[in-house]
Amino acid sequence: MKKITILLAIGMVFFACKQTTKEDKNSIEIIEVDSSKDSITNESKTKFNIENIPYSNADLGDFPFFTLPKGLKSLNKPLQKNFDICFFPIDGIMTPFEGKLYKIFVSAEQGEQFSKRYFEKSMEDYLISIGAVKVFDGEIGREEYDRYNKEDPNKGDEGDMGYAEENIKFYVIRSKEKGNIYIQFSANNEGGKLNILQEESLKQTITKVSAADIVKDLTEKGKSILYINFDVDRSTVKPEGNEVITQIAEALKKDPNLKISIEGHTDNSGEATHNKKLSTDRANAVMSILIKQNIDKSRLSANGYGAEKPLVANDSEDNKARNRRVELVKTN
Repeated sequence: MKKITILLAIGMVFFACKQTTKEDKNSIEIIEVDSSKDSITNESKTKFNIENIPYSNADLGDFPFFTLPKGLKSLNKPLQKNFDICFFPIDGIMTPFEGKLYKIFVSAEQGEQFSKRYFEKSMEDYLISIGAVKVFDGEIGREEYDRYNKEDPNKGDEGDMGYAEENIKFYVIRSKEKGNIYIQFSANNEGGKLNILQEESLKQTITKVSAADIVKDLTEKGKSILYINFDVDRSTVKPEGNEVITQIAEALKKDPNLKISIEGHTDNSGEATHNKKLSTDRANAVMSILIKQNIDKSRLSANGYGAEKPLVANDSEDNKARNRRVELVKTN
């Protein structure tokens, strides 16, 4: 009987231990985050909220706020933009933020060898010293990279990171003076990458072209550069283009003695002869609309120059758009 009692006691202890283990495991499963490559790391157990980041009282200096560690340098010319987008791993999801952007590749000075540990340790110690908070340290998976990478306009450019299986360390500084600052970096034995973004909203600088603006440009500069919307590869003026031409007519009515040459310009895409004709047709289209708005034809002339007089080099889509323009040139 005594032997049976002992065996029962042992069995109950074993059962209790097993039950406790199961309960502990279930408890861990509730709070544990899957650490597979397509998931966030164990450090991101709670959803990110910028309001939970304490303000830093440190003197942060001016953008980009800090130098590289001694002995390290930017490998090439940094990518610096007053306003752009950059993706950061919020809860393991590459999330876009907008603002002032700085991105570089990091290498050792000539004659030195790059140390991954030196770069990462220097960065982390300094960031913590100025009140930065680490919000992610891990990898994103292939599925997440495939999801977001085509949305990133700077993908593959200077200092770009956020590739599948690339370890990213991501810190946030919250400053009452400088706003929210997002910093991410990565490294291997060959070199490092650093991205810094000072979050801010776009300050709209586009304004409606007015007759007063045109008069001022013609008076002070002798010409006014305008962007009038036409149908693609045609001289048909779009409705929003007509609004601009109405302002040209108003400017001419303000000064009855003013005479102008309307000059059409294109980028260098396509054949030169075609561009010359297209720009001439567009200049004539503008002149025809002005005449219909009671501007005397004797005050107007129209010329097309194709791609002969670019404002800037035709080396990017943005620059090509700048070159596709109409200029009003004062002729008296």
